[in-house]
Amino acid sequence: MKRLTILMVMALALAACAPVAGPSPEPGAPRTLTVLTHDSFAVSDAVVAAFEAEQDAKVVFLKAGDAGTALNKALLASQPFADVFYGVDNAFLSRALEENLFEPYQSPWLADIPDEFKLDPEHGALPVDYGDVCINADLAWFEERGLPLPASLDDLLKPEYAGLLVVENPATSSPGLAFLLATVGHFGEDGYLDFWNRLTDSGFKVVNDWETAYYTEFSRWGGQFPLVVSYASSPPFEVLYAEEPLDEPPTAALTGDGMCFRQIEFAGILRGAPNRDLAEAWLDFMLSPTFQEDIPLQMFVFPVNPNARLDDAFVDFLVVPQNPAFVSPADIAAHREEWIEAWREVVLR
Repeated sequence: MKRLTILMVMALALAACAPVAGPSPEPGAPRTLTVLTHDSFAVSDAVVAAFEAEQDAKVVFLKAGDAGTALNKALLASQPFADVFYGVDNAFLSRALEENLFEPYQSPWLADIPDEFKLDPEHGALPVDYGDVCINADLAWFEERGLPLPASLDDLLKPEYAGLLVVENPATSSPGLAFLLATVGHFGEDGYLDFWNRLTDSGFKVVNDWETAYYTEFSRWGGQFPLVVSYASSPPFEVLYAEEPLDEPPTAALTGDGMCFRQIEFAGILRGAPNRDLAEAWLDFMLSPTFQEDIPLQMFVFPVNPNARLDDAFVDFLVVPQNPAFVSPADIAAHREEWIEAWREVVLR
């Protein structure tokens, strides 16, 4: 009965998400391309207008919750209610591929994309952007105390860094899950819980979401904790969106080996998409410099196309981790809930 209730709720959500049926377009009228996304998707109106003018088409975006919820809606639909799905990341990718969600499409722009981002050899899921989840530090706090920044996850276990960190719960937060995966990737399945056990003994704070961690608990914004789990892109954004001009970021991302986890987001053509040719054109467009250059200031993530030009603040202040922790999509799919539950037992005991 419980499973039936869940399926009924999901079906109602799908119906609410699907486009409302209307009259067929007049001959010669623009066709409609429907793109299913997560709630954090954003793109400039001018960029979308450029595609629409080029293809004589109208683009409609359907926002369907967080990445996991949007994926569930796409998988449960008996008929595709969109042409393209954007937003599945490497934490959920294997599930989408196992369910045969996408139709393969080898965009010519893939030739420009580094191999490290191409996690689907069949080219059903095409990489669009990436972001690194890392610990951020309040530079003024450390400078005032003459304390060096921690250079590794192991440093966090030293007495001088006890009680300085705030993290997000991996069961409720995407960056929280990414940081948990960083510890799994760095310490291994046999060692990550020992790290969390020792970190718990030394003291740190857990909150449910990134906004609370960053804007309430982080000392940069008046909180108690000078270390926070955030993004490698956070320091450049401190400069870009400062109320008063800044010459350099007041924060720094800690990017030592294994301290960060790289999230990669993908887009693909939904199997049975009614507008296959437009869907291909849209994927090409998402990988082109026009769309890729719009990504950072819209979604605070970074283009996978190295030919896309970044805002000067990113060029000057962004530090990209050279050796982020890695966990395969298959391992994440197989063990994600197990790792989260084990984390809860250790940290929230």
